[in-house]
Amino acid sequence: MKTSVSALLGLIRPRQWIKNTFVLAPLIFAREYLDPHSITRAALAFVLFCVASSACYAVNDMHDVERDRAHPVKRLTRPLAAGLVPVRTAVLLLLVLYALLILGFTVLPVVAMPILAYIALNFAYTYVLKDQPVLDIFAIAAGFVLRVYAGAEALGVPLSSWMAITTLCLALYLASIKRRQELQANGSEARRVLREYSVTLVDRYAEMSAVGALIFYSLFVISTNNRLSVTIPLVIFGLFRYWYVVDTRAGGESPTDVLLTDWPLVLCLLAWVGACIVVLLQ
Repeated sequence: MKTSVSALLGLIRPRQWIKNTFVLAPLIFAREYLDPHSITRAALAFVLFCVASSACYAVNDMHDVERDRAHPVKRLTRPLAAGLVPVRTAVLLLLVLYALLILGFTVLPVVAMPILAYIALNFAYTYVLKDQPVLDIFAIAAGFVLRVYAGAEALGVPLSSWMAITTLCLALYLASIKRRQELQANGSEARRVLREYSVTLVDRYAEMSAVGALIFYSLFVISTNNRLSVTIPLVIFGLFRYWYVVDTRAGGESPTDVLLTDWPLVLCLLAWVGACIVVLLQ
């Protein structure tokens, strides 16, 4: 069977690489974004995390191929479940991705530990944690914290505790919303773990996480640089807007799709990045 490039891309999911921009957060808050050397190291860490995440997606799809074939959407969109990519090709692609990671670690060895931890976490998620209520949400969120940690390691700067807890809360918010929308769109049969949840319960998780993210972010920027307080309204707007899209447009099952398709959210993110850079330049 001839495998198309688009099918292979569907296996490694480049649209999801936007999540790996969390790797670049320390570059901004450590004020290293004017240093070419730091930019190069942060960019390489971002690329390596993209390779690692793609490898994790491939492993997940190989493990879930039969389950995905029974899913109303994934049976058409996942290349292995749809029969667009043979398992042998997926294994070869996975080996290539691992080889690229090993090569990357020789260039930037300091990110090996957080990336290997991320891969181990995703193996645990794929084979065990995705079916364990609450643990599944925390596993997803921990992956985002590891992204920020990798960015800090690449620059040789300490990871702020405030940044870590803010990232955790924000990721818990996104993961809770994802479970909520999966439950509403496809019912408890879409994922085994969804049988343990209700919309009311995950709504509470999302609300708690959103409040936590806002509080910890506010404490973080005030303690880091009080002038960064001007970005707090942008964060509030972003949380409000995301929940609006979720509630009125049935978004949220894929946070990446929401971010890439809702222009007010895109403008809000760009404004936040711009405001952080301007303030930190002063």
